[in-house]
Amino acid sequence: MDRLDYKKTFLIGFGFFSISMMWALYNTYVPIFLQAGDPAFDAQLAVQTFGFGLSATLTGFIMTLDNIAAFFIQPVMGAISDRTYTRIGRRMPYIVACAPIAVLAFALIPIAPMLIPPELNGQVEQLTGLFAFFIASLGVMLLAMAVFRTPVIALMPDLIPSPFRSQANGVINLMGGLGGVLAFLGGGILYKIYRPLPFWVGGAITLIAVGILFWKVKEPKELVESAAQQEPGLGIFRGLKDIPRENARSLALLILAIFFWFVGYNAIETFFSSYGVATLGVSESTASMILSVAYITFIAFSIPSGIIASRIGRKRTIIIGLAAFTVLLVIAFFVPVVPAVVALLALGGVAWSLVNINSLPMVVDTSPSEEVLGTYTGLYYVAGTLAAVVGPILNGWVIDLTGRNYNMIFLVTPAFFVLAILCMLGVTKGEAKTAA
Repeated sequence: MDRLDYKKTFLIGFGFFSISMMWALYNTYVPIFLQAGDPAFDAQLAVQTFGFGLSATLTGFIMTLDNIAAFFIQPVMGAISDRTYTRIGRRMPYIVACAPIAVLAFALIPIAPMLIPPELNGQVEQLTGLFAFFIASLGVMLLAMAVFRTPVIALMPDLIPSPFRSQANGVINLMGGLGGVLAFLGGGILYKIYRPLPFWVGGAITLIAVGILFWKVKEPKELVESAAQQEPGLGIFRGLKDIPRENARSLALLILAIFFWFVGYNAIETFFSSYGVATLGVSESTASMILSVAYITFIAFSIPSGIIASRIGRKRTIIIGLAAFTVLLVIAFFVPVVPAVVALLALGGVAWSLVNINSLPMVVDTSPSEEVLGTYTGLYYVAGTLAAVVGPILNGWVIDLTGRNYNMIFLVTPAFFVLAILCMLGVTKGEAKTAA
């Protein structure tokens, strides 16, 4: 194989496409259902919605449950799937078993809000049965998604040779981006027609995408057969026990770097809308549109960033991306005006793609064996998930410490990016391996 098989890669990408679409819908509408019914919150809604009237604090806690579940389940599932031997493969059993469960629970999420009597809207203490049903639906969906996410992502390094994994990860992130865009655009239209429709249509599309993945993508027989020779059980550290010392050192530094840069990026994701309102003087919706510029340029540059890494190396590409994004954000700190921030974030999305697209391939290619890539994929998500839990708390503390100065996000993020660069300088493994 002397070049990337784009057809196979796009087919693998259907898994990430479906995951991204479901998470985008979940993160958009579940907070609305949780808070609707509170008069102050309802005044901001364009479409009348029934909900449970929860506070923003409690809503925020419920919305972190996915990260908590992922932190404990995803790395374990990577190791388990490495050692699973079935006729349909190592990863596929978890995908085809758990995706329908996740979709069913996802489709049930909007049912409880629809059943709330108008006179009880927002009175959660009077809606304990419906609220329990709502939370149970969320819980089943979160658990099922956490179980099959790592096996879905591990398909890429399983099927794509090392030299082409950065390019392949670019394609897969492009597919994920398209899933997110479809959720944001189509979901808004469907929500105005009938509130459960985004969940029902999104679930149906997910089942189709997973069906295509199962139909068209076959796992390598040699990796599936190797699983039969391994000891059964969780064995989350078994895939790491024989790692050479230099690989282990690089892996530790790389995981730490990933944690640092996601903590930094989280400051922008979490508090940019507040920054837009408090510092730029724009509305929440306008702030969201400004931030979406970085998201768009990230998607547009996802494939080129993989190609660049194949030419100059993943480590160098990631460091260039972190350094460029650091400079752009520091400039934004000193020039808090809308046109400048838009332009800087557009370039920042390009820089972020250089970092994010090449990080998973680096992690899996620190492994000395192709048989345990699920374990390494799980470790990648441990770093990102832990950052998603720690980041909002830590970044919020810094903002409070400076008197609610939201402009500080453009100094906090570069500080964590610099820490990530320092870690990356010590990484010596993870570059593309020579094709067999």
